[in-house]
Amino acid sequence: MGIVSMKEVLTTSVFIIFLGWTFYSNTYNGFKKMKHSESENWQPWYFKTMKIGVKFGFVAEACLALLLFPILRVLALPQLLGLQYEVSVRYHIWLGNTMMLFSVLHGFTIMFAWGIKHSLQEELLKWQKTGSVNLAGEFALMAGLIIWITSIYYIRRKWFELFYWTHHLYGVFIVFFLFHVGDRHFYTVISGVLLFTLDKILRIVQSKATTSLICARILPCQAIELILSKHPSMKYTATSTIFVKIPTISKFQWHPFSIASSSSTDTDRISIIAKCQGEWTKSLYNTIHDALDSSGNQIKSLPVAIEGPYGAISESYLRYESLLLVAGGSGITPFLSILQEVATRNRNKKFSQRIQLIYIVKKSKDLTIMNTISTVLLNRTAQQEGWLKLQVFVTQEQRPRTTLGELLYRQSHIKSVCFDASYSKNYISEPESLPWRATLIAFHFIIFLASLGCLNHAFLHPPYKANPSWVRALCRKGALITAMICSASAAALLRWQKMRNETRTTSKIHGTNTELQLLEEQTPFCDNHTIHYRQRPDFHDIFSSYEKQEGESSVRVLVCGPESMQKSVASVCRQYAFGPKKDEKRRPSFIFQSLNFSL
Repeated sequence: MGIVSMKEVLTTSVFIIFLGWTFYSNTYNGFKKMKHSESENWQPWYFKTMKIGVKFGFVAEACLALLLFPILRVLALPQLLGLQYEVSVRYHIWLGNTMMLFSVLHGFTIMFAWGIKHSLQEELLKWQKTGSVNLAGEFALMAGLIIWITSIYYIRRKWFELFYWTHHLYGVFIVFFLFHVGDRHFYTVISGVLLFTLDKILRIVQSKATTSLICARILPCQAIELILSKHPSMKYTATSTIFVKIPTISKFQWHPFSIASSSSTDTDRISIIAKCQGEWTKSLYNTIHDALDSSGNQIKSLPVAIEGPYGAISESYLRYESLLLVAGGSGITPFLSILQEVATRNRNKKFSQRIQLIYIVKKSKDLTIMNTISTVLLNRTAQQEGWLKLQVFVTQEQRPRTTLGELLYRQSHIKSVCFDASYSKNYISEPESLPWRATLIAFHFIIFLASLGCLNHAFLHPPYKANPSWVRALCRKGALITAMICSASAAALLRWQKMRNETRTTSKIHGTNTELQLLEEQTPFCDNHTIHYRQRPDFHDIFSSYEKQEGESSVRVLVCGPESMQKSVASVCRQYAFGPKKDEKRRPSFIFQSLNFSL
């Protein structure tokens, strides 16, 4: 579950209360109307069991109505609320688990009632002409169970391909769900379905225009920095995420990466860092390494498909004068963009923001991931102004005392692979702007409603409810397909026009020799950063040190790394979260946020 904030606890509690109240009120009202069913010769226990089963279905339907909203990327509502995409995925998981739990209760409660009445086989195979269709509900439940089982954390991690492909059964689930329920229930969930289909269309349109790598750098810590070209007009916030697919490695796997560069610093390129921690990243590492060994420092091209970037609309951390960043291992990558963004703003004198970075690694070679921001870490002005303080903890090595600059210089054996720019026909262009997205949403809904009206007029005859339910369901699906086709055409035309109007730019990549020269020049100015060997940070000391600083009112704490480290920081932060008590001296309050890039 990870770190859960108080807002999430309150929101979840309110939603659970809402579901409980919905179930209770509907069931209670249904029981009060039992006398109206006496003419149908239903036994009271059978009526009650069926009513409870149906109300379980209502609760599952309420979850389904919200299920798809958290996983929208291009049309992401969580972005407008400042939520990280990985956090919103957690809501999707919670809603999905709740929906499937009540779907199972719905199905098995009703089948239990049928079994006691000795009509189970007859009811299971029934496809009603009007009303709820039993057989369609069974198909929907089976598809949902397959998705649910393969979404278990262990299966998702060990057999990702199985998880990925079975998740595409959501289409089967939704189709048979719409056959199973009536019109009123269809309109309860259609908003999420329409937005999800439009979001999927926009993502496919963007990812079809593959780009090529400009350069790849192999770091000594078994990580790769991938550098791609982007249009200078594309802006993104720090800690944003992009999804990457490399067809030569896998035609279907998309992997999320936090962006390590800043659009304020690198106007025409974007970089990500991939650590070798799984089969896909190991294959990428081997591909780049083999290309380096076989073809020197320049090869033809490596096509890459991109979705994103996705991030919060506003950078909330910029509202705080002081930041405490805690990173473990590859968790440093989202903070690289923050450091570059703050360095640029401080240099432009837009404001002065202080940062303390706590970085925990196992081996000193893992520090080479910070070579990508060596000019920020070793900058003389930053050292003199004191806006950046770095403490490094190397937990599994013991070395003589050394400075960060000397250590980075000794570990700076970085190999670069440059790619032929003439093969890179496309570059990363930002997703559609908010006004255009709003226009596409309105267009999508209008086409759907217009198509639904036309199909209903053509194929349905009064009285409306006398028409077979499967005919009405096909009209709704036809309207949805029509809206998808029209929206896909509009999105493709919009993207083509945008790519045509934008000017092609080429990034200039600095080679390894330049980086080494910068390191060599700035090493003498790196005395303010501290490296601790065979030690782990004492977070109580770190947090209490802020009490001695004048003018600190609130500190934003960002943590990215192993879950155990996040829990340790959250536990200490909770003790300081609300500032001083009545009789205590003034001390800053700490606002905690965890960054998690594991979906």
